[in-house]
Amino acid sequence: MADHSPTGPVETGALMDYPEHERTYAGFLALAKYGALFCAALLIAMAFFFFATAGGVVNFISSVILMLLVIAVGAFLLR
Repeated sequence: MADHSPTGPVETGALMDYPEHERTYAGFLALAKYGALFCAALLIAMAFFFFATAGGVVNFISSVILMLLVIAVGAFLLR
């Protein structure tokens, strides 16, 4: 008779390293969460820069400050 024990590749039922899978998934979730936060903060800062009427350098500095503030508050709320 053929031996059907799980000793081959994962597709055929070999043992898996579940703690490593969980660490990888947690890292992916953190990257997705904080990456989305950064994109949202960047879009908010770009919109503020475009619609503000103060002036070139003042708009840029205030947009950067707004972006950092949004990132700080978002990171606090997402932790």
